[in-house]
Amino acid sequence: MTTTTTTAAARFATARQVADAVLFEGYVLYPYRASAAKNRLRWQFGVLVPPSWGPAHDEPSAQRTEILMEPKGDPALAVELRFLHARRRTVQRALDDGSFTEATELRLADRVLVPWDEGAEERVELTVNVSRLVGEGSDFPFRRPAREETEPVLDADGRTVGRLVRHTAEIDGVVRLRATEVPGPYRVFKLTAVVENTSRWTPEPGAADRDAALPRSLVAAHLLLGLDAGSFLSMTDPPEWARAAVGSCANLHTWPVLAGEPGRADVVLSSPIILEDHPAIAPESAGAMYDATEIDEILALRTAALTDQEKREARGTDARAAAVIDLAESMPPEVLERLHGAVRSLREITGPGATPSDVPEAVDERADAEAVFRPDTPWWDPARDDTADPARDRIPIDGTSVGVGSRVLLRPGLRRTDAQDLFLQGRSALVEAVLHDVDGGVHLAVTVEGDPGADIRREQGRFLYFQPDEVTPLEAP
Repeated sequence: MTTTTTTAAARFATARQVADAVLFEGYVLYPYRASAAKNRLRWQFGVLVPPSWGPAHDEPSAQRTEILMEPKGDPALAVELRFLHARRRTVQRALDDGSFTEATELRLADRVLVPWDEGAEERVELTVNVSRLVGEGSDFPFRRPAREETEPVLDADGRTVGRLVRHTAEIDGVVRLRATEVPGPYRVFKLTAVVENTSRWTPEPGAADRDAALPRSLVAAHLLLGLDAGSFLSMTDPPEWARAAVGSCANLHTWPVLAGEPGRADVVLSSPIILEDHPAIAPESAGAMYDATEIDEILALRTAALTDQEKREARGTDARAAAVIDLAESMPPEVLERLHGAVRSLREITGPGATPSDVPEAVDERADAEAVFRPDTPWWDPARDDTADPARDRIPIDGTSVGVGSRVLLRPGLRRTDAQDLFLQGRSALVEAVLHDVDGGVHLAVTVEGDPGADIRREQGRFLYFQPDEVTPLEAP
């Protein structure tokens, strides 16, 4: 085992922007104060608890990633495990005799310090040749020792008024890697990467306090995987010849996606939060807000509206919360305006008579499917003669013209559906409208045949929505 190379670090750079968002997802929630009830139950994503704690409390101590790769020769596989190590921070007040005593808070001019669990980023980095992983594979154990650190707290005059004491518990873990060749027309391997918490800590008899297990847990654990020669196959959009092999992959408590710049397939992010291939941070985002499912504009405005006392408490809660307060206070109007909403597409082709044939031949098949074609006058502009009409518009699907009144078979796509839609797999439905969105996408509003509430849905306009590639016409062309 060797540490990751500079080349691997550069390869991970773009993916790490999204990985950072995964690492700190829900780290501290608005209003960013420890006193907020929602900040007292933390660390919800990708928590791998000690083995002695997990079974009795239905929390995993390991996560498993499986993904297909096409290595060229015997390439080096770079692996980076990242997680948060919860360290317990207590507050102590200075006494006149020079000693310290525990305190519930320490009030300063600019902040109010309170006990809090901070998240320290940990990394386990290694590089190993794929050939070494074939067969039994290899295990790479790691340890983070227990430690205690103190930080003096000074007032505005430079006098010591207290201190922060941080306790970090020991964590033991292991990364298990294995490569198994997959039969098929091409040289493909299934890569299995298991991250396991192997800490020997055991709770006190009868203890049921999750807070005791968290300092010994891997929080928001996720993997970055990179090949220096070769590529990974998408788990959501694999080539037809690999679909069966992809279907045999077992991913537990994590999900791998292609990461890095669009068009590349040499980097994978496997995270406890389900993402799409090549996820990216919105370019309008001015900084990390840390709030789960954050909406930057709303959070920035609400944070800026906090009282001075509330801001003091937030600044004393955590350094990252303090950074959010500073960000909200310093955000210029033009940045807030940029956050107010954005309509973007992967590609715009403009000009008179623009058609799909104007796409360069070098564009790959997936990009073709996602391209947005815009003439000089957009479809939603009333000045156009052919503005969208949901009641009359028809679209071709598998050679059949589909519109209002058409019967279709529902086959929800795995990439963008929810659990309820999956229950409709194979059901027949009636198209009620053909709708266009501002990004150029098409959606079919449908009612399920045999649904006793279909008439009520029509009356209220509450339909189910599917994209054209999620239905099959039941009428002849």
